[in-house]
Amino acid sequence: MRTPGIGPVTFRQLIARFGSPSAALAAVPDLARRGGGKAPALRTRDDAQREIAKVEKFGARFLALGQGLYPPLLAELEDAPPLLIARGDLKLLDRQSISIVGARNASAAACRFARGLAHELGHEGLAVVSGLARGIDSSAHDGALDTGTIGVIAGGIDVFYPPENEARQKSLYESGLVLAEMPLGTEPRARHFPYRNRIIAGMSSGTVVVEAAPRSGSLITARLAAEAGREVMAVPGSPLDPRAQGCNLLIRDGATLVQNAADVVEAIRPYQTQVRSEHTTYEHRPRRCSTARTSLRPSKRSSDRRRSQSTKSSACPVLQPGPCRRRCSRWTSPGGSTATPATRSASGPLDEHQGRSPPYAYA
Repeated sequence: MRTPGIGPVTFRQLIARFGSPSAALAAVPDLARRGGGKAPALRTRDDAQREIAKVEKFGARFLALGQGLYPPLLAELEDAPPLLIARGDLKLLDRQSISIVGARNASAAACRFARGLAHELGHEGLAVVSGLARGIDSSAHDGALDTGTIGVIAGGIDVFYPPENEARQKSLYESGLVLAEMPLGTEPRARHFPYRNRIIAGMSSGTVVVEAAPRSGSLITARLAAEAGREVMAVPGSPLDPRAQGCNLLIRDGATLVQNAADVVEAIRPYQTQVRSEHTTYEHRPRRCSTARTSLRPSKRSSDRRRSQSTKSSACPVLQPGPCRRRCSRWTSPGGSTATPATRSASGPLDEHQGRSPPYAYA
């Protein structure tokens, strides 16, 4: 990685083609000549050992791609850095993280919002990731300093940029975590910040943009997060404020609008907001009848009681015209007329009711 002309993508391609770092290093001069270029000056093993000794003396350590401590989401990127230098609490890498980015010259209201948002997200068990820059980044680190925050810097891990963040970066050494891709002593340049932004976006489940101009580094981080398949969120602002136009443009293009920590948690943890009922077990218990008799046929006592009630009155209880089904000799029709039963003919059989009382004929 310290060889000029070998970046993260070339590093992966060389390992995939030649199978091992030793074979890849041996093939680099020949590949350069075949490509028509000059063979790069390869770093020696002594150079690597001297750098490792400096990193350990500073109190940091290397994180290699494919190692267990390497951020798992960052390893999914095609241009993931093969080496990271870390100093601080490495247990923060095991937690789900959310990045908060924004303008360096942010408004006081936006800084206050970012500080409160980071504080609430920290209490939700999330590690807050930012770039240790002025404005929104510094406010996000301050809000999550007690719960866990990760700072990703553009230069070497021993370089404090901006200078006023020296005390903040040292506090992250003690109670947070600082990550750097560049070797020790590297002063940050303009080309280094997009590299840093891809680490911020790649190691987080989502990126929240609090305040940003239409052309700013925060929108680059949001674009990299979208390309990596991460959730992109933005805080809306006034259309009259140019520092909020970038967030409004992100929302117009499909970013999730967030106003508090609950919106962020819902966006990155959609299945944890569902309502779940308590687990219950079903035991079948046979239903008992209130009476001792279980037969569905009516008892003889109830049949006699209904028969006695029907014979108390001479009028048939059926109030609608039609054939009567009761064996009574006389009944009064609804109109008040008296109906007499039809007689069976001398030679003819019984009527269609076959043994039941024949229908009555109206007078």
